[in-house]
Amino acid sequence: MKNTKKITFCAIMSALAAVIMLVAYFPYFTYAVPALAGLCVMVIVIELGCKWAFLCYLSSAFLAFLFAETESKLIFIAFFGFYPIVKCLIEKLRKPVFEWVLKLLTFNACVVSLYYIFSSVLMLSFEDMGSLAQYGAVILLALGNVVFVIYDFAISRLAGTYIARFHSKIERLIK
Repeated sequence: MKNTKKITFCAIMSALAAVIMLVAYFPYFTYAVPALAGLCVMVIVIELGCKWAFLCYLSSAFLAFLFAETESKLIFIAFFGFYPIVKCLIEKLRKPVFEWVLKLLTFNACVVSLYYIFSSVLMLSFEDMGSLAQYGAVILLALGNVVFVIYDFAISRLAGTYIARFHSKIERLIK
């Protein structure tokens, strides 16, 4: 496959991720939209590999940085945009327990980093929650880990479905 087709396919998927990120301006989509936009990077991982997926992530993160809603763009840039790449690299280890430890460490590091970014840039704090403040961060992190595990299983299933239904068609298109 020529680089021109790879670049074009990456550009299309980056633009699609950026358009998906614009949906975050609607209420209640702030957290779901970055997860959905990250699936565009997953398609590049499947079709072209991690190197091209990283380039797609960089370009879609740049577009999201320019146009998307503040919270959703930070979430996309800090986790959902690059997680399909990290997932692919971690799953090449073929040691399930070690893979889950690495995935959860990655997720928790990103969540803690995002908390500090949100609290400094957006002036959000758990102290504003009143009596739940002392347990709010722990409860939110625990629930986030549960949702992350569900998300990881979901994108694995979506990747399998994509491969079964669309991979051969896309592969013929970009050859």
